[in-house]
Amino acid sequence: MARCTAPVRGHYSAAAAAACPACGSRYGRYSSYNSYSGYPSNTSQSYSSPVAGGGRSIGSSRPRWSRASSTLSYTPVQVQSLTSIRTAIEAKAAERPDLRDVFLCHAWDDRQGAAKQLHDLLEEAGVKVWFSEKDLGLGVPMMRAIDKGLAASRIGLVLVTPALLARLPRESVADKELSALLAGNRLVPIVHNTTYAALRNVSPLLASRSGLDTAEDSMATIAAKVAELVTI
Repeated sequence: MARCTAPVRGHYSAAAAAACPACGSRYGRYSSYNSYSGYPSNTSQSYSSPVAGGGRSIGSSRPRWSRASSTLSYTPVQVQSLTSIRTAIEAKAAERPDLRDVFLCHAWDDRQGAAKQLHDLLEEAGVKVWFSEKDLGLGVPMMRAIDKGLAASRIGLVLVTPALLARLPRESVADKELSALLAGNRLVPIVHNTTYAALRNVSPLLASRSGLDTAEDSMATIAAKVAELVTI
């Protein structure tokens, strides 16, 4: 009687399963190994695979709000961190369908650079954005306008850049925006040209909120993910 080789060699691939004298006829040369190994074949679940040339593993997941036709790929960490944000969006949408999608918090120095780039990409994706360069009119008191913008938006995005990190230690407008958004669990950090480690040194509370990072995704991909997140 043929003896299964899994206890000794393991069935770590379809080829290994097919080569087993006991299991080869069951799995076949080209059969999928997902069900045998315990990894789900459903794309709504996460999986991991080695990265060529390195020892770090990556994974992908499909969040419940992502369309079946979507080509966007999320990491399990992104799905986990964004799920509570999505729940807040759905609650806000039910209460106030007139609200804007997002409030964009950024450092003043980024208003014509990375913040404007993100704003433009979001609007191209159909996201309604409160952005100081567009919505803060001449002669309008800044703090009052920001209060109104926060109240009129479902969630906040904070663009974490070196310029923002330089300003956070000081009391500033950005500090007020972040406090309000953190209190309501409605904040998605977007890290750009810096790291979460650098953010942790300045604001451990903000760094505790996982978000999106341009080191992992392009700014255009991040805008597309935000658009999926806020679409009801």
